[in-house]
Amino acid sequence: MRDPRLTVIGKGLRRRGRLVMQAVSPPRRTLDAVPGPRTPETAAYTAPCAPRLVSSPVFVLSSVRSGSTLLRVLLNSHSRIRAPHEMHLRTLHVRLSRDFTAEAMKALELDRAELEHVLWDRVLHLELARSGKDVIVDKTPANTLIWPRLRRCWPDARYILLLREPGAVVTSLTSRRTDPDHAAIRAEVLEYAEKLEEARQHLDPHVLTYEELTADPERATRALCGYLDVPWEPGMLDYGSKDHGTFRPQLGDWSGTLKSGRVQRARPADPEAELPPRLRELARKWGYPERVPPR
Repeated sequence: MRDPRLTVIGKGLRRRGRLVMQAVSPPRRTLDAVPGPRTPETAAYTAPCAPRLVSSPVFVLSSVRSGSTLLRVLLNSHSRIRAPHEMHLRTLHVRLSRDFTAEAMKALELDRAELEHVLWDRVLHLELARSGKDVIVDKTPANTLIWPRLRRCWPDARYILLLREPGAVVTSLTSRRTDPDHAAIRAEVLEYAEKLEEARQHLDPHVLTYEELTADPERATRALCGYLDVPWEPGMLDYGSKDHGTFRPQLGDWSGTLKSGRVQRARPADPEAELPPRLRELARKWGYPERVPPR
């Protein structure tokens, strides 16, 4: 006859085994992770701005191929300014994967956009803390395309508007691409130019041209330091003697000109480069000489 005590012990061990297995590998459920439809109440909710760890970051707004990497390394050579490689904040997204997640976040006064803003702010703060500096600059050109959202995320952000003669930008882009699509390049430059003009009109940025920066880097960086409320340092001009990380695609310019460690004058635009009328108009507004369209 089986001892009743052994039966009780066996049942206890089997039950404990099931609990351990469930802890290690929870029972499979049929619920998936595809976001469910948002209720009208949740869809209309806009979260207030949460406190920021970095209250006044600095953003360089520019087109591609406008010298933003050169400006970055000059600023990063300052003892108080951290200007890392392109950070691509706009590509960092938050996904609310269940239909009740939005409601849970709403109870915390958060929505998806504000959760992304909190993430962006944390990334900047982490980079600033690691550097031991107190001013952070993000020079990702694509930030120009989302400047209204940057202003919404950081109401007290500061902006450096870096301009370059549009014809020179077209020339530079064309020379960097194999089998270039000239119409697509002109459209890309125009898109950036339109956003730069919007930012120039609606923000209160420090405006600088690539031509000015390369012609007289000391004067240009002195003015920038005044805007950022930090003392100018001569070592900013000796950027080649400092470590600025790896220069490679998607993180900024990687040309030999930049790697030389010396500020070199901006190359002029190809006078034969064709520009749309609107780009010529914007160039005039920015103070560039009139371009005569090729015949």
